[in-house]
Amino acid sequence: MMIATRLRTARRAALVAAVATLAVFGAPAAAQASTIYPPSGACTTSPATAEPGSTIAFECAAGTFSGNESVTVTITGENGAAATIGMVRFAITTASEVVSSGADGSLPRVGITMPANATGTYNIAAISSTSAGGTAAVSITGADGLPVTGLDSSSMLGLWIGGGALIAAGAALGIAAIVRRRRDSD
Repeated sequence: MMIATRLRTARRAALVAAVATLAVFGAPAAAQASTIYPPSGACTTSPATAEPGSTIAFECAAGTFSGNESVTVTITGENGAAATIGMVRFAITTASEVVSSGADGSLPRVGITMPANATGTYNIAAISSTSAGGTAAVSITGADGLPVTGLDSSSMLGLWIGGGALIAAGAALGIAAIVRRRRDSD
């Protein structure tokens, strides 16, 4: 019994020593890991606000990428699947397309057609295998210039029906409880 106790204590001590060694040598390695962030303002959209169904231009400044390399342009937003980049239309929530950078490392204008039912803000990113690239955003406005937030009263119909059903069920349970109490007290 005494030998088993000493053996467990030795195992615990070895485990603690291994964890301490990993913490001492692993922390500096994790601290040296580098993350590449895209430069601020490297890419732009023109115009910065657009109406649903309109086409915007997305481009990046010279030196953002290496010359003549493949760059992936991705658009993410409400119904981003309906966005068209260049001439390709995607059936996914985030649309992306591979284009080539210019000889000077710039990304020439890429036309992006917003979905016809676009709402909110769309984030557009361009990255490559050698560069963090850049990002830009476009906000969707209505014909009156006000932001389109995406709240639709018809989408609330299910909430109203579900809420009404819950209230009716609660009322039925309450009435049944009152009737049972009265029956039990008589």
